[in-house]
Amino acid sequence: MRVFVTGGAGYVGSHCVRELVAAGHQVVVYDNLVYGHRKAVPDDVPLIEGDLADGAKLRTTLSEGRFDAVMHFAAYAYVGESVERPLVYYRNNLANTLTLLEAMRDLEIRRLVFSSTCATYGEPERVPIVESLPQKPINPYGRSKLAVEWMLEDSARAWGLGSCALRYFNACGAARDGSIGEDHRPETHLIPLVLQVALGQRAKITIFGTDYETPDGTCIRDYIHVEDLASAHRLAIEELEFGRADAFNVGTGQGQSVRAIIEAARRVTGRPIAVEEGPRRPGDPPVLVADAGRIRKAFRWEPAYVDVGEIVASAWRWHESHPRGFGDR
Repeated sequence: MRVFVTGGAGYVGSHCVRELVAAGHQVVVYDNLVYGHRKAVPDDVPLIEGDLADGAKLRTTLSEGRFDAVMHFAAYAYVGESVERPLVYYRNNLANTLTLLEAMRDLEIRRLVFSSTCATYGEPERVPIVESLPQKPINPYGRSKLAVEWMLEDSARAWGLGSCALRYFNACGAARDGSIGEDHRPETHLIPLVLQVALGQRAKITIFGTDYETPDGTCIRDYIHVEDLASAHRLAIEELEFGRADAFNVGTGQGQSVRAIIEAARRVTGRPIAVEEGPRRPGDPPVLVADAGRIRKAFRWEPAYVDVGEIVASAWRWHESHPRGFGDR
């Protein structure tokens, strides 16, 4: 297929681009490069610098490209920022997706895989989290993603869009060859923050909350490797059915505590990592772990990375060899 990838220069998007190309699909990346990196896109993949808010340019690009499908990653994804600037998130994540869907409808492009999030569940009623649990997001970021899922469901009924929303848990890791990985400014993800301590780029890592009802008192999360996310996206786009909107959790089904991640980083790097204990952050659930049974069954998908040491090691290969990330910020 010819696949149009919005946000394909970002962290997850760039790994999915590589997965698509390796599977024989033709790919064009559309990214405004606000958070994405030109160097994350393979040299032989066209990169069009553009914003989804520019409806005219978007329509021209989609029309000229004669695309079969769209993978949609373009979004803002900082929870704290979304609380401080909610309208920015609704404009970028929701309104710009509406512009994209209108163009797809008019040009009769009826395949879409959407980058959603476990944040749509809010504080879940139970874990592991299954797709049938109520979706009650507690911040504008999660609400903006859930609203897009509603648009996809309505579009399936109204004009036959075939879509799949993949609800990620904690995306992590880097390409197996260490050539691309996480480079966020600011960085908020635990594994790269811990590895920055190992590199001497920050003095310590703060553990927010040590009194949760978990085995070691720290929060537990489901860490899903970015290449496993990429394979899930590729399978989803190949299996889409017109007129059907579906959603799947994408996680390993295994939880790792904050302390477990820090210990894994110490083992992998062989370096000391200083820790500071701090108070809980508001809204941090004690445990977030996926039940990924539906996607395993539907697409015969299995995560290749389930050992936390292997996950951290892949991230370390990237961060150690690229201490300044892509070097473009």
